[in-house]
Amino acid sequence: MAKRILIALAVVGGAAAVAAYAATGPNRLSETELAELPEGDAERGELVFWAGGCASCHAAKDAEGDEKLALGGGLVLQTDFGDFVVPNISMDPQDGIGAWSEEDFANAMLRGVSPEGSHYYPSFPYTSFARMEMSDIADLWAFWQTLPSVEGATQDHSLTFPFNMRRGLGLWKQAFLSDAPAVELQDPSAEVARGQYLVEGPGHCGECHSPRDTAGAINYDLWLAGAPNPDGEGRIPNITGGEGGIGSWSASDVAYYLESGFTPDFDSVGGSMVGVQESLAHLPSEDLEAIGAYLKAVPEHATSP
Repeated sequence: MAKRILIALAVVGGAAAVAAYAATGPNRLSETELAELPEGDAERGELVFWAGGCASCHAAKDAEGDEKLALGGGLVLQTDFGDFVVPNISMDPQDGIGAWSEEDFANAMLRGVSPEGSHYYPSFPYTSFARMEMSDIADLWAFWQTLPSVEGATQDHSLTFPFNMRRGLGLWKQAFLSDAPAVELQDPSAEVARGQYLVEGPGHCGECHSPRDTAGAINYDLWLAGAPNPDGEGRIPNITGGEGGIGSWSASDVAYYLESGFTPDFDSVGGSMVGVQESLAHLPSEDLEAIGAYLKAVPEHATSP
């Protein structure tokens, strides 16, 4: 009898293990979804590139001019989970992503899945990129083909247990990865809707400007209310109209700040926001105004604790 019980327990345990392994597997884009990828346009893709601030993390520190297009990575992000190392995403076929297909790129951007089928950590902000349109993914990939190849593989992440177990990210994604809007706005204008797309999607502003819970997921109840600096010093500011935020700024003030790097009080941009601002300055003025209009439309929050 005892032997039968042990066998039954082993069978149940084995079945549970198989089910758990299947549940944590990669969720790639379907063939139907991939068929929606249009022919990309590199010129439009360059604007998506700057909207996404790709250079602010993947280019060398203090890069200027065309050096911002050399995406060799290497930046180390120190977090409570360990150190995340920003990878080489240049067109080098060995050390970068030069050997990827467009489908590989789309799966990485929208699902956080590598060509080999492993999960990317959400230090790569696919949780925001999941909201991007297929046309922007195709355009961005077309622009990527024009970027230089940079030799040199980056180091692996250095994470503590159990966060070094990538497979577990499958469950994390089931709980937190969604293409739903971060906030629901009632009848937004076309300008506000455009700003929402830029901020919540390619711009991934909430990844730094919103607090996170103990699982590392964004707290959408305090969307854009400020958060600890992922670089380890100071705080990322509240960019809503609530107490401690940018309530005194107009949409045009926001646009001017993103274009010039100067606040309405003529203070200048600093810290990690420098690279972000320099990237966003490449966008047309109507997009910067749209970002400002969206930030004036989001729910107001006092600065998060």
